[in-house]
Amino acid sequence: MKATYSLSQSLIAAATPSTVDLIVSFKAEEETRNKVPRLPLNLSVVIDRSGSMAGASLKNAIQAAQRLVEYLTPEDFLSVVIYDDTPETILQPQQVQDKAAIRSLIGRVKAGGCTNLSGGWLMGCDRVKTQQSTERINRVLLLTDGQANVGITDSQVLINTARQQAEQGIVTTTLGFGTYFNEDLLIGMANAAGGNFYFIQSPDDASDVFRIELESLTSVVAQNLTVTLQPEDSVQISGILNNYRSNPIGNNLEVFCGDVYEVENKQLAVELSIPPQTNIGVTNIATVAYKYQAVVDGSIQQFTDEIPISITVADAESASNVQPDAAVVEQASKLRIGKVKDEAIALADKGDYTAASQKLRKTIEDLKLKALHESFEVAEEMEQLDYYAQRLESKKFDSVSRKEMRDQSYQALTRDRGDLKLRGLAASANSLEAISSVDAGVFVKCDRVSGKLRIHVISDGYNPDFNVQFPRNIREEGVTYIVDEINLSADGSFYRVSGNIRRLVQPGQERAASSQNGTSSSSPKRQKLNAPASAADLETIDTVGDGVIVQCVKEGSKLRARVVSDGYDPNYNIRFPRDIREENVLYVVDEVEEAKNGGSYVAYGKIRRLVQ
Repeated sequence: MKATYSLSQSLIAAATPSTVDLIVSFKAEEETRNKVPRLPLNLSVVIDRSGSMAGASLKNAIQAAQRLVEYLTPEDFLSVVIYDDTPETILQPQQVQDKAAIRSLIGRVKAGGCTNLSGGWLMGCDRVKTQQSTERINRVLLLTDGQANVGITDSQVLINTARQQAEQGIVTTTLGFGTYFNEDLLIGMANAAGGNFYFIQSPDDASDVFRIELESLTSVVAQNLTVTLQPEDSVQISGILNNYRSNPIGNNLEVFCGDVYEVENKQLAVELSIPPQTNIGVTNIATVAYKYQAVVDGSIQQFTDEIPISITVADAESASNVQPDAAVVEQASKLRIGKVKDEAIALADKGDYTAASQKLRKTIEDLKLKALHESFEVAEEMEQLDYYAQRLESKKFDSVSRKEMRDQSYQALTRDRGDLKLRGLAASANSLEAISSVDAGVFVKCDRVSGKLRIHVISDGYNPDFNVQFPRNIREEGVTYIVDEINLSADGSFYRVSGNIRRLVQPGQERAASSQNGTSSSSPKRQKLNAPASAADLETIDTVGDGVIVQCVKEGSKLRARVVSDGYDPNYNIRFPRDIREENVLYVVDEVEEAKNGGSYVAYGKIRRLVQ
């Protein structure tokens, strides 16, 4: 494995304190790329099949798990665990010989019950341990859409346990489906375990992230990379810009960076404070020592190395004539943006939306002062910040916005893949004026590319391969827009829109523009529960939509109804018609509200039976 470094400033002025950003990159040696046979995999796929997964989430998870099987070889081990109230191993650990049979087994998984995340996940860890070897990649893939409400439910206990499992050689990757899962828990578990986290918003997302995860797992070139930063006397480590675990050792800092993949660089970025230097010339400011394990000649071996970090000290005039390294400044800025997003979320969680929005807008202004908006990737970051600032200011910062921000921050601070950056699909063009014909303007279209909403010009005379800088808050997949003008960026690498933006629609669908921040009308009066005379008369549906899932379970000689959608207490009783109760059946009701005296729920609206 090869390590290189870059500094934001290669030359500093003598007798003046300086602050520089250091980025160390670890990657596979060129001569070994595509030549080292991959390590066999020892995986356990743990699928949440609780009632809240019913519908699209479970279908997406099943399809993604079935596609995963296609990536595996007979040298790989696989087990499959499913869980609701209780966990169950439906595929014992075995080498992947009969892919069709495994896919069929996974395809028969049905939803029902509460979310015993700890039970399912720990069973998956146990299954991996039965085939654990230092010559295999030992990993649990945890797929869930909900919050743990059965078994161990304390987030910190689960995160600590993930760290303990990793210390025993079992790494966990977490995948969150939908909008109800606890992203702080899943990110915390992934960080503690040295695995990865993914936010699944669509069926294509599930397929994409499984592909990305398998690309990573099948291209591991180094495991357990640990870096020790050793600054010279008086040089201080002001902070780590990534989101890696670290441990101070005196003036040194030990950083746990995890695995290194051939398909992406592993980067460590830190800010260094350098006191005034008196000697002109090259001077060492730190040493980066690192160690890792890699497979050589069929066995795991330990490697250690170090690289000295030096900088040139010159007179003030010479230093002023040297421009900062633009690539380092840009990368460090992206990492700082990731941290700002987390800081804004923390403020929003406390209800201080104003301070959260101001933090995002100040970051936008700081980036403009550095002229970083001339980089398309940073310009996209600025659009994202503006979009979330608008959501905060209009009190529309919902669970989807929060998950998108946390996902974007996590990926920026831990990964170096373009297809994981700035993912997010929650936006709408409904506020725009909609027209069916136009005499002038340029046509652009919004498409989904690797989980991101991208804009490209479809009018003649423009490069259709160029990205277009476009407001994030009105991007909607599949929509065509008419803009007044398209201008080329300063470096000629992307376009920017200017002037009026309208939406192209079919004749008869025209409408005027509406306020994005307008207040919604008052909620309609809840409809009294509408139930047929018998279960046989229930309407059947196969999607949940905005409904709430209720399940009937046997308790002694009685059939008890309970709410299994996330955000509800499964221990509460719910007023539900007895004539239509059937054991283990899932029902969808329009709304559920806690009773006025507390401790139970009341259902409203229509009742339908969920078929899978």
